[in-house]
Amino acid sequence: MKYLKFVSALALALICLQFPAFSQKDTTTLKNIIKKTTKLPELYPVEKVYLHFDKPYYSVVDTIWFKAYLTSDQNMPSNLSKIVYVDVMNSQDSLIASVKFPVANSVAYGNIPLNPLNFKQGNYYVRAYTVWMMNFDPDYFFTKNIAIGEAVDKQLLTHFSYTTSTSNKDQQLINARVQYKNPDKIAYANKTVNWKVISDYDVILKGKATTDQNGVLNINISPKKNQIITNGTLVTDISVADKENLHASFELKPKTGENDLQFFPEGGELIAGIPAQVGFKALKPDGLGIELSGSITDSEGNQITTFNSSHAGMGAFYINADLNKTYIAKINFKDGSSKSLNLPKASPSGVSLQVNNSSPEVVNLKIVANENYFQQNKDKNLFIIGQNAGVIYYAAQTILQNQVTIAKIPKNKFPSGIVQLTLFASNGEPVSERLAFILHKDALNLSLQTDLPAYKARQKVKMTLTAKNATEKLVGNFSVSVTDEQKVPANEDNETTILSSLLLSSDLKGYLEKPNYYFNKTDDKKLADLDVLMLTQGYRRFSFKDILADKYPLITYLPEQGMNITGTLRDRTGMPVKKAPLRLTIPGRTYAAEALTSPSGIFNFQNLNFPDSSQVVISAKYGSNGSNLMIMVDQEALPAVSKNKNVVDQIINIDSTMNNYLNNSKKQYSYLRQLKEVVIQGAAIKKVSHADYSSLTGLQTYPDHLLEAARFNGCNDLLTCLKTMAMGMTYDNSTNSFYVTRSYNTGNRTPVQIFLGGMPVDALGLSTVNMTELESIEIFLKDDLGTVNRIYNSNGVISVNIKKPQKVKKMSLDEIKKLLPQSGVMTISPKGYSREREFYSPKYTATNLNMKDLRSTIYWNPRIVTDATGTFSFEFFNAEGKGTYKAVVEGLDKNGNPGRFVYRYTVK
Repeated sequence: MKYLKFVSALALALICLQFPAFSQKDTTTLKNIIKKTTKLPELYPVEKVYLHFDKPYYSVVDTIWFKAYLTSDQNMPSNLSKIVYVDVMNSQDSLIASVKFPVANSVAYGNIPLNPLNFKQGNYYVRAYTVWMMNFDPDYFFTKNIAIGEAVDKQLLTHFSYTTSTSNKDQQLINARVQYKNPDKIAYANKTVNWKVISDYDVILKGKATTDQNGVLNINISPKKNQIITNGTLVTDISVADKENLHASFELKPKTGENDLQFFPEGGELIAGIPAQVGFKALKPDGLGIELSGSITDSEGNQITTFNSSHAGMGAFYINADLNKTYIAKINFKDGSSKSLNLPKASPSGVSLQVNNSSPEVVNLKIVANENYFQQNKDKNLFIIGQNAGVIYYAAQTILQNQVTIAKIPKNKFPSGIVQLTLFASNGEPVSERLAFILHKDALNLSLQTDLPAYKARQKVKMTLTAKNATEKLVGNFSVSVTDEQKVPANEDNETTILSSLLLSSDLKGYLEKPNYYFNKTDDKKLADLDVLMLTQGYRRFSFKDILADKYPLITYLPEQGMNITGTLRDRTGMPVKKAPLRLTIPGRTYAAEALTSPSGIFNFQNLNFPDSSQVVISAKYGSNGSNLMIMVDQEALPAVSKNKNVVDQIINIDSTMNNYLNNSKKQYSYLRQLKEVVIQGAAIKKVSHADYSSLTGLQTYPDHLLEAARFNGCNDLLTCLKTMAMGMTYDNSTNSFYVTRSYNTGNRTPVQIFLGGMPVDALGLSTVNMTELESIEIFLKDDLGTVNRIYNSNGVISVNIKKPQKVKKMSLDEIKKLLPQSGVMTISPKGYSREREFYSPKYTATNLNMKDLRSTIYWNPRIVTDATGTFSFEFFNAEGKGTYKAVVEGLDKNGNPGRFVYRYTVK
């Protein structure tokens, strides 16, 4: 269904609302609102990215498979951007991997191998965006939590929990409980454990204890009053055998305080004399909702109403506030605590926009003015605007002739998603606002059907996808994932889906608990809960007050239509060189591109296509005097590292929560362990690390990030390259220093200390490094013992490790020339497109039916396009696992309607 973006106010007012007629002069204010608002979709169109993954969590050495959907207005294919970026961040908000993919027909296909060198067991989150989206609030980037477990090298299984309380002397008390087991799930009983607690990079407590017969260790942590832990780490080393210690660390993020409760009057405020709905939202200190019951009493002790939460601590009640009374809410929370709160004070004069969204066909709308407002504004104009993501789909005006004005707005005027309904006074000021959610259930219906009701292991499955709406079969672009549900169990309510993302969370700021709850088997209760969510969750992608004041977003980045490399060509005096030819080549590939500089010396190699980690050579030697020119390449735009808004959904105990999956992965990847256990005769060449320098031996054994020398192939200046490659670090050009990104973003300007071959240097000293001598670079985002930070007043460490000197041999003249920077030539390693891979799906014949097949993702196909019949058929083979297999299809039809369908079948 294609929706009307804007219909004239006059037509809507007369036909839809049947309000009294008005003169042409009266439409001036509404036309002004519309004129200024319609600039948004024209000049600042909203792009959204959604990623469909093959499964919700992974193991180290797995591959993450995904498909990216890039949309604009009404979730139609976006023509703005042709590149989508995907970043993987760890629980410390440090960048672990960053990849980019070309977009064609509004979709991209990607994968991220989980290399054991960069990925360890822990909580990660993915964010996806385009360069155009970087102009706006990063809260609207796509984000999703992904837990990654360890199966191959796992030597220690743990289960961790802790409670927080406060003593009578206001001292923080933390009771931590850790259970230790070996890979066979046998408890490590009566084992010695050395432990320490780190907070703000300092060891504030440490001790030694012994596990009980069940392998359980209880630790009581009582920091000093001036050392309250808000974000710390419990580090433990358990002695499992003679000279064999196993290491485990756990995050401590104790949340103290009481449950929080907020009230949200419909329309924006309580108004005296107007019966109004009041939404409420109750949160525990950890940010999750908590169920409650309560009552409202007035200042005279009369009970006005009672209420209960409906979902995730949210609910609503009605009240008709008296200006001369105050109202108290008495709350009983599910955890047994209670509190009393005053409701917001009622305004003596006002008008409210109220919505009843229970009808499947129309939005029932009421404009209610109290007596004071009505007498002051009688016969004045009121205006209503209905918009989604900055696009106006509805506009109308009326004259205030009664205290209550009722209207019905057909829902088919809006696309599915959040509708922002705003009421404007006669002077054009927004006075009341209400969000409503529109869900067109018959806009896109997907279904999957198999050729048999049940199958055998390794048997071929024939599956057909059908896409249609209420009247026709639909062409669309979809992706399908089939998983073994015994190996990959998941809670559908907790999932991030194409419906919850494109229709809901992409237009809401902040954390959204159980986003797919509202779309999983949607019924009347869930629709009512969704309406309460609209009362309580903030939505301010665009502010009408800013729009009417001509305060539009500041545009810094233009949409990328392809991969470009830009820069400036200058002569030795620094002056730009105009109309000079340059040539771009990639060594080892028959790839070349040409560019001509502009009058200001700017060059732009457009629509390039090369894989990531490619070495790119730009030469100016094809023009006159090219050997005496300097090439300066622009840095790529990167968004700041942001905090994970879904941090409360992180899995604390991955070992137990993902037990089924990790057990299967352990068997599936057992051959990797066998390879590691092969004894190779002969001494291995030991690589230089920070441990070889006495000044750095106090750092932890393993860095947060390791950059091997091979990553810097083609790099002429280490400092220039490290600015974009130092994961978890931010370089500030004004101070010529690196900073830990998570600290930098909070205002902490304590620099990172850099060591070159074990000696402290400043950042500029990195430009002197001979790249042929580089061994590796180790990045430490924290110094657990503080041995470096205290001495150098620093925060974080970069260790540049230099190869051990070898026997010196005489260099030829050609070798010396290669070490010298070449004029008119620059070699760079820009971020290219990530390599595309095909998902492996075996084909069984009579000769290989008994091969071992422990796949958890049975089938992944991101390239499904239904034809005019609305169907697409595909085939794949089951794995050896028996039980229930789960197929999930997601995607968009030709009209931009998102759809999702879950289908299960049995393997016996």
